[in-house]
Amino acid sequence: MTLEQFYSPVTEHVSNCSAIENNKRNIGKRLSKDIIAFHRINPDWLKTGEGEMFDDQPLPQDRTGRSATDPGVPFYNVNLSELSFDDFSMLKEAPEYYVNYRPFNDCDAYLPIYGDSMYPRYSSGEVIAVREIKNYSIIQWGEAYLVVADERANNITTVKLLFEHPNEKKIVLRSCNPDYIGDTIIERNMIKRLFIVKGKVTRHQL
Repeated sequence: MTLEQFYSPVTEHVSNCSAIENNKRNIGKRLSKDIIAFHRINPDWLKTGEGEMFDDQPLPQDRTGRSATDPGVPFYNVNLSELSFDDFSMLKEAPEYYVNYRPFNDCDAYLPIYGDSMYPRYSSGEVIAVREIKNYSIIQWGEAYLVVADERANNITTVKLLFEHPNEKKIVLRSCNPDYIGDTIIERNMIKRLFIVKGKVTRHQL
């Protein structure tokens, strides 16, 4: 793991941790405790070198399914319109930070909105919380979704309202902004990943 991957879930000051890795400073008790808890390291192994390296006991979970030591939902600062299906492996990489907000803790990621095609529902600069949907036959029509399509749909990655099409094999994608005229219609089987937008966070610049 990189320095960022190892330390970012437990501290905001990742740059300071390089001194620990280079034996230039000792690790603090609080940071050590957080690392043990998050990475599930066996503290006895850490002290003595004996026993199993990792603690395999299941962690207590809250009603969202997240463990007590889970830092929250990852935030990725990316421009969705510039991503393709292959780029979505980023959801397995280290995020910029985590957001621990209980109503959205069942989501998969926080992502920023760029552009104004979904205005006024989502403005440029706001952050959406998304949860992946596996069953494409059950869609909440009129709700906003993050759609990731394959090359047959020009690899579009976009947030749009979804509506039913007369042909059950197709789906209608529609902008909220009335200035964006015309629907986008794609085949259901062109969709590679689908995320419902559960909510948004507005960031205020101070």
